[in-house]
Amino acid sequence: MILFFSKDDTVFAVQTKTELSGERLARLKWLFGNADYLDTLSVEGDFIGPRREMITPWSTNAVEITQNMGLEGIVRIEEFRRTKEENAAFDPMLNRRYHGLGQDVFTVDKRPDDVVYIENIEEYNRQEGLALSAEEMEYLREVSRRMGRPLTDSEVFGFSQVNSEHCRHKIFNGEFVIDGRTKPETLFKLIKKTTSTHPGRVVSAYKDNCAFLQGPVAEQFAPATHDKPDYFETKEFESVISVKAETHNFPTTVEPFNGAATGTGGEIRDRIAGGKGAFPVAGTAVYMTSYPRTEPDRPWEQYTAERPWLYQTPEDILIKASNGASDFGNKFGQPLICGSLLTFEHFENGKKYGYDKVIMQAGGVGYGKKVDSIKDEPRAGDPVVLLGGDNYRIGMGGGAVSSVATGEYQSDIELNAVQRSNPEMQKRAYNAIRAVSEEDINPIVSIHDHGAGGHLNCLSELVEATGGRIDMEQLPVGDPTLSAREIVGNESQERMGLVIDRTKIDHLRRIADRERSPMYVIGEATGDGRFTFVNNETGEKPIDWPLEYMFGKAPRTVMNDRHVEETFGEIEYTPGNVVKYIEELLQLEAVACKDWLTNKVDRSVTGRIAMQQCAGAVQLPLNDCAVVALDYQGTSGIATALGHAPVAALADPGKGSVLAIAEALTNIVFAPLACGLEGVSLSANWMWPCKNEGEDARLYDAVQAASDFAIALGINIPTGKDSLSMTQKYPDGEVVYAPGTVIITSAAEVSDIKKTVSPALKHRPSQLVYVDLSGGGFGLGGSSFGQLRGRVGMDVPTVADADYFAGGFAAVQRLIAAGRVLAGHDVSAGGLVTTLLEMTFADNRSGMSLDLDVLGEKDIVRLLFSEKPAVVLQVEDAVSVCEELKLAGVNAFRIGEVNFERRFRISNAGVEFDLLVDHLRDLWYKSSYLLDRRQSGEKKALERYTNYKNQELVYKFPEGFTGKYARYGIDPHRKAKTGIRAAIIREKGCQCDREMAWCMYLAGMDVKDVHMTDLVSGRETLEDVNMIVFVGGFSNSDVLGSAKGWAGAFLYNEKAKQALDRFYARPDTLSLGVCNGCQLMIELGLITPSDAEKPRMLHNDSHKFESGFVGVEVRPSNSVLLGSLAGSRLGVWIAHGEGKFRLPYAEEHYNVALKYAYEAYPANPNGSDYNVAGIVSADGRHLAMMPHLERSLRPWNWAWYPEERTQDEVSPWIEAFVNARKWIETNAKR
Repeated sequence: MILFFSKDDTVFAVQTKTELSGERLARLKWLFGNADYLDTLSVEGDFIGPRREMITPWSTNAVEITQNMGLEGIVRIEEFRRTKEENAAFDPMLNRRYHGLGQDVFTVDKRPDDVVYIENIEEYNRQEGLALSAEEMEYLREVSRRMGRPLTDSEVFGFSQVNSEHCRHKIFNGEFVIDGRTKPETLFKLIKKTTSTHPGRVVSAYKDNCAFLQGPVAEQFAPATHDKPDYFETKEFESVISVKAETHNFPTTVEPFNGAATGTGGEIRDRIAGGKGAFPVAGTAVYMTSYPRTEPDRPWEQYTAERPWLYQTPEDILIKASNGASDFGNKFGQPLICGSLLTFEHFENGKKYGYDKVIMQAGGVGYGKKVDSIKDEPRAGDPVVLLGGDNYRIGMGGGAVSSVATGEYQSDIELNAVQRSNPEMQKRAYNAIRAVSEEDINPIVSIHDHGAGGHLNCLSELVEATGGRIDMEQLPVGDPTLSAREIVGNESQERMGLVIDRTKIDHLRRIADRERSPMYVIGEATGDGRFTFVNNETGEKPIDWPLEYMFGKAPRTVMNDRHVEETFGEIEYTPGNVVKYIEELLQLEAVACKDWLTNKVDRSVTGRIAMQQCAGAVQLPLNDCAVVALDYQGTSGIATALGHAPVAALADPGKGSVLAIAEALTNIVFAPLACGLEGVSLSANWMWPCKNEGEDARLYDAVQAASDFAIALGINIPTGKDSLSMTQKYPDGEVVYAPGTVIITSAAEVSDIKKTVSPALKHRPSQLVYVDLSGGGFGLGGSSFGQLRGRVGMDVPTVADADYFAGGFAAVQRLIAAGRVLAGHDVSAGGLVTTLLEMTFADNRSGMSLDLDVLGEKDIVRLLFSEKPAVVLQVEDAVSVCEELKLAGVNAFRIGEVNFERRFRISNAGVEFDLLVDHLRDLWYKSSYLLDRRQSGEKKALERYTNYKNQELVYKFPEGFTGKYARYGIDPHRKAKTGIRAAIIREKGCQCDREMAWCMYLAGMDVKDVHMTDLVSGRETLEDVNMIVFVGGFSNSDVLGSAKGWAGAFLYNEKAKQALDRFYARPDTLSLGVCNGCQLMIELGLITPSDAEKPRMLHNDSHKFESGFVGVEVRPSNSVLLGSLAGSRLGVWIAHGEGKFRLPYAEEHYNVALKYAYEAYPANPNGSDYNVAGIVSADGRHLAMMPHLERSLRPWNWAWYPEERTQDEVSPWIEAFVNARKWIETNAKR
């Protein structure tokens, strides 16, 4: 039956198999925010709610919350929003309009389809949109003849997915015949040749979910055991570095939020599934769409006509896709620390180019143990295990539909491929994998993620060497109407398949149960070479054939094409308009401020982030190189950066590839690389409108150029992906081609993360040096300036000599290693003028005085706007730096000096102008504001635009603070126990456990890992610890309110409640709650237990997730943790969606320990009453705070640290944990 509850304009519909008593109804009313129970069978009115056939991730989490509260029998819970608007806006991909809610609100009038034997494969291919070629259909008919029976729908469907272009890369492995001549090498062979020629640091390439590079010896910080509460310890291991990038273009075009979210999740799973299990650390993202038209009459958008968009407008896609990618990383616990954005349209030569079919790339880096970097082969009898969620009718045919032009099939087939995202489920599965992967002997034999092709692709690859049997009745099914074909082929996300040592099944189950990760033993490796799905209850076998038939011996793909010479009109301009051009250029989305992207994505979780996007005292997104620490010791790390030049590739695909690689390298050059250029590896992701005349030839040229350039540089491309159907077809026959695009991701080991260089100018007398890495002229072809003028141009810059570029790269690296580069920035999108201006934007004092005559280009437009590869360095000794660079054979020139007048002065060939930096920065920020309106609302977006420059980070460190470990008696390498016992407490969805535990460990505590399941089961009582910390994250994905579900697990489970009550009744205890943990302490009333009306934590005023590095003031208080910091003004990370303190009484009523340094948004990121960021109990022992002090422990964790304190080993936040340790030493009962 369906029960209804009402709260404001929301109705909760609860599907239950059992009647709920009054007390149980009361629990639900509490869970729904004291909602009213509607004792009725139906509710009148109009509502917007989820499609009935798709159980939402929100529902999955809500149902689990009720289970953790002891409420059994609830099947589904969904939210429905009342509306009185006839044309209320909603996303039809996810929601629908309901006229009244009744007992049939979740009813899907469908029974599972029977297994169908396919007599006419051609008709079935057309009907289902399987994208099978004529040769593949003939192959399947031959297989059918050999097997003596028609193939089942599951077998044909499975073959289409597993062998789709999306999954099998048939074009990259195919034969190319260009201009009548057969090319000697496939595209894939050209890429692989880079690694065979220069293996560099590659450990694993091409044959796994990600590439592995050799890493240094690193330190693991993890609990001693994982199937019960246990104490953290450190161990050394030999590491490998993982790198991967994945595109999710079609799903993001159709349903941007879930498309980008599941793309992000899939890429994270790829790095989890590397070898026998690995550890993702940080992510990257790239978005490319057609023009968003955020305001009327932008000149560069007038050259092309808007189309009747198929599913979503470009602006919708930009907002929703970035929301989806951000949301997944935020909730999984992976920071997104590097990205890029391009908007582009161009109509010329009778063709229309634009990213109507969008590009959404998710990438990232991580690490693993070298001993586990290569998968083992299963043996007959090894069990096959599934970790993660249920099967739903989600993503059906995604592999095939992603392999053709969008709009090729009718919309219902394309909509069937829409996926849904549940990052918190993926986090649970990952935690189980992380646990066994951290053990001395990893029991995983092989592991694979569920993505395109679902079970079909994942499980067949797991048992490819042996064959396998999958027991269908063991597969979890969340939708009872699924047919066998839908069960085996759906692309429900957040699942991992693995083969494991049979003797370790019970051990893994104990870990999975503790992590609340669903686990199913679903079959075994057989050794007979067959792949069988069998329902042992009915005897039905929807798939039963040799694996060799499934993977196919279909004829090789042949791409027959010719070169089509296209000439694009040259760029026309008037040099006298250069200032106008600068002002327009700064508003082009690719060049403009990306704050609208960075302000909503977590950039600090893990506590290992050494460089993310934002820089300087004003915290603007300027960094193009991202750096993470490999461990909490904070020396060795990983750098990653991006590069692309698709507009240049329109004019010259070979030069486009060279420029993309060059940009990825000129970005990563600012991190001190352990092995220099030779230690860099690349991922190349190819997006191309193949099978259109001339495009296959252009693709071959582009790949050939990338291969040749990489080999000439001495580096390799050990990973990548392709998406070769980048065409959008409209119902009226109009076709729009995405420009052929390669996105390059560079990755390498960093020798010392603390030496990474940012574009933010340092405040000291200094000079600017231009380092030419091109060796060619200032061409404008393919530039952002060309976009402004409605032209592509043919004069595309390039790297004239790979050896010259490599020499320049090495010379800059030497300067960085020696500490001689104060700041630095690459020249790419927007050209030299953008590079120079962005270096001044990070504070409110810097400017530049420039004399560019030395560069030898008299045309001021070409000089300022050419995107030829180069870097600009801020140095204190320009003469000697230039001499050193020239001795290395590199062209380097002193071009000016830093001034402190906020002026941007340029002189070149008799042309002079003097511009106001702040005016130009506001123009640069404007496009971010225009897009931010769609996510923060007009009011908050305008406040951010108005205030961003007025809220500089200003610090006041505690008197006597030295920044040295020795002051606090800290040994960062200690192994011995101290006897000062504390614990972190986490719930499913929490993510900040490791960095918080490390802070406590570093301060001298022995730290126990405690999961809520330990407390609920009684395995843990907290009796032997004196401090507990409720860690941050997204417990239960913040469903039904932040920490509501976590609080329910305490309140409605006797053993957990008893353990908590007894802990707080003791006089020798301390507690801390950060972010989600703060929300929990407030929800449970632990800070103000005697107040009649308790504080509450509400949604941020912006109604979105806020991420930033902000200033806070530590207020005088009796706080045990923060008392010694009173009077300080410090920087700290915030990352939350519901961080607003609602304090019902006057400020004086509360023991306020922490305030945001500014009253206005965004420095007060949530609108908290009295600017409060943290409050403490009356006795000072229990602290609840939203900012993440545990992510701000080291100077390199800070997004901006005082320039004069370069020798600090630790930030002032260490005192909170040292103070706790000392208090326990004094007050704990022994």
